[in-house]
Amino acid sequence: MKLGFIGAGRIGRPMIGRLVAAGHQVHVLDRSESAREAVAAAGALPVDDVATLATGAQAVLLCPYSDAQVREIALDGDLVDRMDPGTLLVIHTTGSPLTATAVAERARAKDIEVVDAPISGGPHDIEAGAVTLYTGATEAGLERARPVLSAYGEPIVHLGPTGAGQQVKLINNAVFAANIGVLAEAVRLARELGLDEAAVLRGITNGSGNSYALGGAARSGSIAAFGRAAGEFVGKDVAVVRQVTAQLGVDLGELTGPHRALGELLLPEHRALLLADAAA
Repeated sequence: MKLGFIGAGRIGRPMIGRLVAAGHQVHVLDRSESAREAVAAAGALPVDDVATLATGAQAVLLCPYSDAQVREIALDGDLVDRMDPGTLLVIHTTGSPLTATAVAERARAKDIEVVDAPISGGPHDIEAGAVTLYTGATEAGLERARPVLSAYGEPIVHLGPTGAGQQVKLINNAVFAANIGVLAEAVRLARELGLDEAAVLRGITNGSGNSYALGGAARSGSIAAFGRAAGEFVGKDVAVVRQVTAQLGVDLGELTGPHRALGELLLPEHRALLLADAAA
């Protein structure tokens, strides 16, 4: 397929490499010179504007850093206007389900199917073709997108209509962040008992208290090191969770306490992002 791709960052670049390897023709819009050089080296074609990207593309994939950038591109910008009728628009950025449904509403007039497909995993999972995709779309829309998504996604989990993928991804992120916060409290308790943190993490990893977050902490050597390493993305994602739940009038409940404990591990700028006023 001829594809357009926006957002050749740490997540987008391995996606582009997998798409090229699967035989797709990929045109990439990213104004960073280093990104343009990287995508060209991977066999994709850098382009300079949305019009060139969208013309003739059977699907356009969005993978910028933030939900605000998705809105700028797909709602405030002219991407949808430039796309051909009957094509696909895939949103990989973790963000608000309200953004996904707003983009879908705008795209509907041109019979463009919007698939929200936020990921769970990292660049190494994408490179292995085994990153989890939480998808929201019609059954028919997802089947049309599957030849593209399967280049790097496994499993591809269909969770409902457009927006459902984002909702489940946000819940997943809220749980992941809470797990880190709970581990921070467990490590505090271990210190008070005079135990070695690395030994405690190693021990729990082999027991019923194990989790994805614990595995990351054990590999990092300490919960503080893992919190700092993951802080930029976890802080951003929890901020989105808090903003969306505030907009929808629902409560995070008991997840709030572990999120505050996580905040104590983060660098100041990431802590401020995580704990920012959700109503702002």
